[in-house]
Amino acid sequence: MARRRKEEARETRERILDAAITVFHEHGVARPSLTEIAELAGVTRGAVYGHFRNKADLFSALTERVQFPGEKLCECTAEDVKRDPLGVLRSLWLWLFQEVSRNRQWQLILEIVFHRCELVTESGEIHQRLIKGHAEGVERVRELVTAAVTRGQLPADLDIEVVVPMLHGALVGVLEDWLLQPQIGDLAELGERYMDALIDMVRLSPTLRRRDSLSAQ
Repeated sequence: MARRRKEEARETRERILDAAITVFHEHGVARPSLTEIAELAGVTRGAVYGHFRNKADLFSALTERVQFPGEKLCECTAEDVKRDPLGVLRSLWLWLFQEVSRNRQWQLILEIVFHRCELVTESGEIHQRLIKGHAEGVERVRELVTAAVTRGQLPADLDIEVVVPMLHGALVGVLEDWLLQPQIGDLAELGERYMDALIDMVRLSPTLRRRDSLSAQ
């Protein structure tokens, strides 16, 4: 009996999350109430609060259905990162592009994250979680770029403080642009070309070297 109740609770929670995807994608995150989500899920408002503290908690649980490159990095071994950090960076982002290109639910959730989260007072906690996620993603890129410099895969005088936000912003921008206009082509194929072009730019562009090293030349 206890097992059945637990399974029913899990199914209710997933139904609420499914409804939240639909509501947030159609109406944004700030405006809809939990009552609207409850009605679409076929449960009471109290049932929603039985699983989630508030809208921010529900939104956070929603994003956990998508695995980002920084989270995927945790599955890599320390030896993989040490041996080929640039290859790890490339493979993680290509993996994400491939997953998004074929997973409609991931597309909807990412559209909510990128394009449906209005920056209003009521969504302050949600905004803070997005900022935290962005900071964590940037830090993961920094770790891999730094390791790639140490490994000799990237120039020793690379200006890491310039490269890291540029690289992360470009890759996130690829996702955002494709979600707005998926008709531009297959994300997996486009993502691979963009990724390789970015790596070539980081490797070869003199403007991405530290200023002190440029002045010394």
